[in-house]
Amino acid sequence: MQDLFLQAEHIVKRYADHTALDDVSIAVPRGKVFGLLGPNGAGKTTLIRIINRITAPDSGRILFDGHPFEAADVARIGYLPEERGLYKKMKVGEQAIYLAQLKGLTRQEARERLTLWFNKFDIMPWWDKKLEELSKGMQQKVQFIITVLHEPPLLIFDEPFSGFDPVNAEMLKREILALRDKGHTVIFSTHNMASVEEVCDEIALIDHSHVVLTGHVGEVKERFRSGLFEAVTTSERLAPRPGLFTVEGMETQGALHTFTLRAAAGVEASQLIGAVAESVPLRAISEKMPTMQEIFLQTVKP
Repeated sequence: MQDLFLQAEHIVKRYADHTALDDVSIAVPRGKVFGLLGPNGAGKTTLIRIINRITAPDSGRILFDGHPFEAADVARIGYLPEERGLYKKMKVGEQAIYLAQLKGLTRQEARERLTLWFNKFDIMPWWDKKLEELSKGMQQKVQFIITVLHEPPLLIFDEPFSGFDPVNAEMLKREILALRDKGHTVIFSTHNMASVEEVCDEIALIDHSHVVLTGHVGEVKERFRSGLFEAVTTSERLAPRPGLFTVEGMETQGALHTFTLRAAAGVEASQLIGAVAESVPLRAISEKMPTMQEIFLQTVKP
């Protein structure tokens, strides 16, 4: 049985003319990165606000580390909201120490940990600068550091890569995975599918206030397998084999031709490979597994 750190059970949240969440349940495994996915307005941020006790559900409950969620549990959460909220006129180092002390660290502990993180993120020279003097990317680095500094067991990142260039986004991905490997549980909320396969272990996809898809990333991709393969050969022709595969298309690059094939129902990969190898000189063949972006587009309703 899976060890769960957080469970949301049958959460309902309504506003005057809108149902933000309608019987939403998720189960977040301990020590994993859990992707909370969905288009804008699907209900992701509302659920995160409920998990953080910023707002309350109309019905349903949150279980936190094996017990009903209590106010004291909020101190065990690090939350990076999509809407960043640091004080722009305050010096960066001074502000970071102040916020770390609010999370229970002593001034000395805060300074030691901040020095390590600031050096890692190459922002130590900005310690005595006002936040408004920093670029947006640097401001987001500061907020990320403040979020993780007190080493809470649960970390919630809402669109953490927003505004980052590719180099810094990659650095942040590495840090999130390192935190997971140290035992932290991470909820990663995004509508950007490109990063999901690299970061998330499990996902829940919310659409129109409902959970419409959930599971381990590999299992979800397995469910959406289409039976498409790509075969690379020097032959310009590859005839379909009734009962084994059809030919969906071909692309040519130099002397090599890549055929897109669809396996017939019930045909194993080994059978298809054998049939293709009998027909043409085969250089390579691989199954085209669906991307999370493709799965997202198939599942989410307009």
